[in-house]
Amino acid sequence: MTIIPAIDIIDGKCVRLTQGDYGQKKIYNENPLEVALQFQDAGIRRLHLVDLDGAKAAAVQNWKVLDTICSKTGLDVDFGGGLTRREDVKRVLDTGAKLATVGSIAVKQEARFSEWLEEFGAEKFFLGADVKAGMIAVHGWQETTERGISEFLRANLAKGVVHVFCTDVSKDGKLEGPALSLYQQLLADLPGLQLTASGGISGLEDLDALKAAGCSGAIIGKAIYENRIGLNELNKYLD
Repeated sequence: MTIIPAIDIIDGKCVRLTQGDYGQKKIYNENPLEVALQFQDAGIRRLHLVDLDGAKAAAVQNWKVLDTICSKTGLDVDFGGGLTRREDVKRVLDTGAKLATVGSIAVKQEARFSEWLEEFGAEKFFLGADVKAGMIAVHGWQETTERGISEFLRANLAKGVVHVFCTDVSKDGKLEGPALSLYQQLLADLPGLQLTASGGISGLEDLDALKAAGCSGAIIGKAIYENRIGLNELNKYLD
């Protein structure tokens, strides 16, 4: 199971929200590069970098953070938050990100996303399925659609999408455990799904449960920042 620490950015700073609420923001570090280097020094190879300003504005805001982390670390970065234009996807990949993270565009503008998959390759995207009460949420979780999670994922897997992560918004940032039953259901409904879990992870026991359920990866945020999980404790999950 791939361990993927998260760095969420607001105003160029490393923050965490609770349940996607921009009003429940906590700043953990003024320097995201410092955090990324700590992850790299611990032997971690992946990074989930999210431009929360971009997600809210529907346009990337924190280009400088992406450039700095890609140029000064060897981490395999996936970057998203407000990717709505083809030029921005190209810029993300040209800057050195391994994957472009998308969510809202795949829900709201399916034809455009299909064009991106054709142009850049489906393997270059990390598709985020954010869920509220079983329905897809978009635009930084500020809007809930009427589209069900299973149908959404099935449609995109058919287009060749390989990398998928799912966040239950009700769990995110609360350190009360991941949406294990949701992931088990998705993995049962969609054979072959390579699913990365996100949200609610509070300790190593959650990682063990996700691995046992068949998740291929886990995005970890607040549990690291609140010292519920030490970076040295993640060694047993690293290849």
